[in-house]
Amino acid sequence: MGTADIEIYDAATMKVITPLFMTAGANTIISKDFAVEQGKNTAVSWTIKVPQGIDAIVYKVSAKAGSFSDGEQAALIVLPNRMMVTETMPLWVNGNSKKSYTFEKLLNNKSTTLKNYNLTLEMSSQPVWYAVQALPYMMEYPYECAEQLFSRYYANSLASYIANENPKIKTIFDKWKNSDALLSNLEKNQELKSVILEETPWVRDAQDETEQKKRIALLFDLNKMADEQQKALDKLLQMQTPNGGFTWFPGMLDNRYITQYIVEGFGHLAKLDVIDIKNKSKIDEMLRKAVAYLDDRLREDLENIKKYDKDYLKNNHLYYDNTHALYARSFFDYKMNDNNKEAFNYFLQQQKNNWLNQSLYSKAMIALTLQRNKEKNTADKIITSLKQNAINSEELGMYWKANENAGWYWYQAPVETQALLIEAFHEVANDNKSVDEMKVWLIKQKQTTAWKSTKATAEACYALLLQGKDWTKSDKLVEVKMNNKIIEPTKLNATVEPGTGYYKINWKGDEIKPEMAKIELKKSDKGPAYGAVYWQYFEDLDKITGATTALQLSKKLFRVENTNAGKKLMEITDKTPLKVGDEVKVRIELRTDRNLEYVHLKDMRAAGFEPVNVLSQYKYQDGLGYYESTKDVATHFFIDWMNKGIYVFEYSVRATVAGNFSNGITLIESMYAPEFKSHSKGERVTITK
Repeated sequence: MGTADIEIYDAATMKVITPLFMTAGANTIISKDFAVEQGKNTAVSWTIKVPQGIDAIVYKVSAKAGSFSDGEQAALIVLPNRMMVTETMPLWVNGNSKKSYTFEKLLNNKSTTLKNYNLTLEMSSQPVWYAVQALPYMMEYPYECAEQLFSRYYANSLASYIANENPKIKTIFDKWKNSDALLSNLEKNQELKSVILEETPWVRDAQDETEQKKRIALLFDLNKMADEQQKALDKLLQMQTPNGGFTWFPGMLDNRYITQYIVEGFGHLAKLDVIDIKNKSKIDEMLRKAVAYLDDRLREDLENIKKYDKDYLKNNHLYYDNTHALYARSFFDYKMNDNNKEAFNYFLQQQKNNWLNQSLYSKAMIALTLQRNKEKNTADKIITSLKQNAINSEELGMYWKANENAGWYWYQAPVETQALLIEAFHEVANDNKSVDEMKVWLIKQKQTTAWKSTKATAEACYALLLQGKDWTKSDKLVEVKMNNKIIEPTKLNATVEPGTGYYKINWKGDEIKPEMAKIELKKSDKGPAYGAVYWQYFEDLDKITGATTALQLSKKLFRVENTNAGKKLMEITDKTPLKVGDEVKVRIELRTDRNLEYVHLKDMRAAGFEPVNVLSQYKYQDGLGYYESTKDVATHFFIDWMNKGIYVFEYSVRATVAGNFSNGITLIESMYAPEFKSHSKGERVTITK
């Protein structure tokens, strides 16, 4: 027989606070008798209730029997039953229009335990400038391959064009240097995110994007631009082979795709009047040889088809290579050698006959090629078909379902595909309304993702400048009203970022009123604008209600039961308590209505649970790759890229301690655009002995 005692101290002061932890009745006893046989052991337990306001404790347990005694002492962190919650509501308004919003959760808050902390309004009135900020990526790319050399030339040519079109641009860049304008979106708004950047795998990505943006002033140095353009062009000329093609890297054989890409790019610059391809110039001579190279490749394509298909005139032989070659060539009216005309006409007819079963990217190229070769009737049919199959969203603009799922091939890239479709609608149909709506989708992609390839940046900037030059000229701010009061950022000590028109305003604690939930936006110039409202407050974990945004989360717990038929999952509810030792499967379902990059998912777990898998690891399932990291109080999922869709995450925990616990909430956010954030509702779990 023996006696066991427990004492609990405040870890900060080492003051005895045992009575605060003891529940009513018999459990107020801190000394308990026990009996144990020789050579065996026994268990002694106390039921405690953790009071508010204690951050950490030191407990001391001792046992005494006769003249023998033993004990242990250790520190424990006490996790609070309250947390700061960030609710978000993305804001957007299209050009020359109005939009009204109601932040329902702020307006209808009735909780008696909730305490306001912060309300933030942010707005970008001219987000087209974020595309301009991406241009240095193209100029600074380190590799000396033909594609990147051309991208440098392309970036410098576009920069020179933009600078000449908008004389204020140099002033804007000078002001950017002394502000947060050139920070990566990953580094911005740290106070609005549930995890700091240093705790994610994306620190290097943030640093790279910030450094790239900070070089924008160098890019727009007019003297440097002219020098860089000439250097890139001279190196590009050296990489053209005698047959007119371009190598990928020096010393390699000519590369058909790279040649087509360069010819297409020079066609874009000529179309925008960014460069003047004069007869007998170096560029003109280079392009004549390159276009002749494309004609020769088309002839070889037809010769190979004839070898194995006697019915080649009837059958479909339209492939990406020959479609791309025809599109690249269509920018120029250079004379064609007679021996190449048969192949050119054959593939042009192939496009007329077989456009219907081609990909989105190919249809856009075909429509433009046919339009430029006086086949307007078929080109118009393609545009009509594309328009009938488009998705029209008031927020996201005009886009296509096939363009939401990125692939590995160059013709599956969503940004480049949308840019090409903009070009087709602009040139073939002269449909400015659709073009503006399609540009909205392109800019909204820049809101939640970083353009990581030189080609994506190049094509997006080209598309945004088509019939949209005035988008970069306006400096009007979106008119914002909260509770019918116009928000004037300068009067509220907010700094308005030049160019983008970005600003952020904060209200603290008692300044936050439910009436501020009613918001109106008015944009009086062209182009979309977007922003967000963030409401931060403290609330008890089990009283947090779920959020409904572009990201929707649901979380369920299942007890794993072993049966004769194998393992079965039984959903846990308030009426089905767990027992110590039970295995629990956590299932999180996520729905997103748009593509997102740099996504952080954090799932909190009850203190009575211990994770089965404690090793952090990279996983891939259902087309989604992510890094899973198990920490003391939560499991984190870091997702580099997420396509629009539905995803399910699962992992196992085990019930180890009896009691009634808060199970926390599950949070998700885009680290690149923290206005896209959501969380599940708070719940409690009961574990019995």
